[in-house]
Amino acid sequence: MSSATIKLFLPFGDAKRLRVGEVSNWTGKALAAPRTELEDLLQREEAERAGVYFLFGTDPEHGDALAYIGEAEVIRDRLKQHKAKDFWNAVVVFVGKDENLTKAHIRYLENRLLYEANQAGRYKLENANSSNPKLPESDREDMEVFLSRIRQVLPVLGSDLLTPIHGSIKTARLQSELHCKNKGAVARGHRTEGGFVVFKGSTAVAVERPSAQAQHPYVLSLRKKLVQDGTLIEQNGVLVFTKDTEFASPSAAAAVIHGGGANGLTAWKDAGGKLLKEIEEG
Repeated sequence: MSSATIKLFLPFGDAKRLRVGEVSNWTGKALAAPRTELEDLLQREEAERAGVYFLFGTDPEHGDALAYIGEAEVIRDRLKQHKAKDFWNAVVVFVGKDENLTKAHIRYLENRLLYEANQAGRYKLENANSSNPKLPESDREDMEVFLSRIRQVLPVLGSDLLTPIHGSIKTARLQSELHCKNKGAVARGHRTEGGFVVFKGSTAVAVERPSAQAQHPYVLSLRKKLVQDGTLIEQNGVLVFTKDTEFASPSAAAAVIHGGGANGLTAWKDAGGKLLKEIEEG
């Protein structure tokens, strides 16, 4: 990904309120706001343009991060319609600075964004399908550049919706694969910018430690959630990870694998037996 200078303007001087983001030499512009600032966003002239938008919130039934990705020829009109949706508490909009974004362009962007969000797997999506419009080759290239800027700006505005679970390519390339073993369970993973990822196919113990209920109830709750959402399934006496899964820290990952509290800096080792703690101390 190319380097970028991102300018963030705070119309009200508060980073929690309406924000406007731009990238040097980019034809697009981003606007982000909490739901409580929606009217201020809608009053801006950018809301009259065509673009794509994200609604972010929480699934009221399961507590999972939930997002909606959409497109509109007039952003203002479409966002007004979404006031009826209760789940979302933040909105991010991307529009063009000129009038060059057509209906076909924004449908192409919506389709690509839905695909990448599904691939990242960080959010449940309230909408999963879109049309796949055909664009001339030159237009597709232009939209891929626009998409690359969305990938850069979205995390700055507070969302990792499109960020790969594995972390950046540079992060993955510089690290050795680490292993965590306990009572027949064997897991593989590495650090990421967001914490620690455990790779698909890794295993965790099926039975928690007797002391975990009193000493580490959070671990039990997390394991239960991972079982309920299908991330962990029982096979041959162990729990198997069905997908790459990111945890807040190496210790959180190790605790789930061990079925109780664990120090991730000593539980994770490289192929030569070197502890994560020793690796990071150099």
